[in-house]
Amino acid sequence: MSITAPKVNERDAGARTVPVGRRDGYLCRMSQSPTPIGVAIFPVTPLQQNCTLVWCRKTLRAAIIDPGASVDALLGAVAKQGLTLDAIWITHGHLDHAGGAAEMQDKTGLDIIGPHPEDQFWIDGIPAQGQLYGMPDARSFTPTRWLGDGDVVTLGETIWEVYHCPGHTPGHVIFFNRLARFAQVGDVLFQGSVGRTDFPRSDHASLLNAIVTKLWPLGDDVTFVPGHGPTSTFGAERRSNPYVSDAALGRAPIARPANGPA
Repeated sequence: MSITAPKVNERDAGARTVPVGRRDGYLCRMSQSPTPIGVAIFPVTPLQQNCTLVWCRKTLRAAIIDPGASVDALLGAVAKQGLTLDAIWITHGHLDHAGGAAEMQDKTGLDIIGPHPEDQFWIDGIPAQGQLYGMPDARSFTPTRWLGDGDVVTLGETIWEVYHCPGHTPGHVIFFNRLARFAQVGDVLFQGSVGRTDFPRSDHASLLNAIVTKLWPLGDDVTFVPGHGPTSTFGAERRSNPYVSDAALGRAPIARPANGPA
């Protein structure tokens, strides 16, 4: 899988771009394997959200997952890669993941696909969130297509499965490419942690259930990009994650502390 972190102009991004090769051994190793997709990660917004560019390596058709901000810089990076952008995919309605979707749609005419309709209230609240977090240009939108559990989206000749994983937000979805053994999971799961559940309509039990019943069956070998921070694999998290490892789930569940952006 070709996975890189093209440079996003710091002034445009409003956040530091972290070279993947320095922070993430998984991505470096995956870049050596021939797979049907390519992936690039762009940390954007002051919350360093992992906006993710995915593409079909055969057709060079691409999608942006969670363009939270820095739209011009992201579009420039897509062009530099020689890709044709086909769609905007959204995992959930929080500002740092969806705040730039309306601007990107205006500038490209592309469809906004996702999340699940239960996140409409979060999308409606994006302008107010932007005022709180110093992103006054962030706008709400209506997705071209809502997503539900079991839906499929295509990108060139690649097929992506959609899983509804509520808990962090009620309408959170994740995108999974089975052939590449790759998932973009937004703020459901992180290396060593899980999504916050102290937000309106969050639910910790639902989050843990989604991880165990939707993500774990996909396989321990699946590498995932989370909404923030470094990548990991489902197998690594089943072994060591203090919230959802097999050992942790054999004990009374613990709540994730209400700190950090996700």
